[in-house]
Amino acid sequence: MTIRLIVVDDDPLVRAGLSLMLGGAEDIEIVGEAADGSEVPDLVDRLAPDVVLMDIRMPVTDGLTATEALRARPGAPQVVVLTTFHADEQVLRAMRAGAAGFVLKDTPPAEIVAAVRRVAAGDPVLSPAVTRQLMAHAAGSAEDTRRPAAARRLDALAEREREVAVAVGRGRSNAEIASDLYMSVPTVKTHVSRILAKLGLNNRVQIALLVHDAGLADDDGDPPGP
Repeated sequence: MTIRLIVVDDDPLVRAGLSLMLGGAEDIEIVGEAADGSEVPDLVDRLAPDVVLMDIRMPVTDGLTATEALRARPGAPQVVVLTTFHADEQVLRAMRAGAAGFVLKDTPPAEIVAAVRRVAAGDPVLSPAVTRQLMAHAAGSAEDTRRPAAARRLDALAEREREVAVAVGRGRSNAEIASDLYMSVPTVKTHVSRILAKLGLNNRVQIALLVHDAGLADDDGDPPGP
């Protein structure tokens, strides 16, 4: 299966480099490029990409605003954000908006190709170390501004779903959750799918952020895996 990809960056040299690098992969087709987030909706409508590689910082419509608008649409493509920072407020907002992950602009080419492949397959792209940074970055505002709203959203879950959500937030893999909660791995996957549907989330990273915001993640828990 060929992955249809759009590259969005205001720097033409960066776009050219990414397109050259990614276009060399036999399973990736660069179907379009954009210099600003404002161009993304029309490109997505016309070209039906599977993945959008989106720069965060652009002068007119930044990648964060474009990601939020894009992921709110039904049938939206996956988004991987490009950034020069490991963890900042913009990256955190992109994750909350439903981006499947982010890559640094100085990431080795093979890793960017692997990231595109992974999000196209439905897997988030966040290393454990980076996820820990994001969680720490969120900690300052979570208690005062996000905790009550996050707790209310989690109240919509059934008891078993809530247990699985908290385990995801504590960084447990599906196999670990299955062992901890005495259920099969397929059952864990079913619960995760139901949690995503009930809460209107896109991936495990968003579940983890919500659990963290609600104050239910242990400080010593490992971050969620990719």
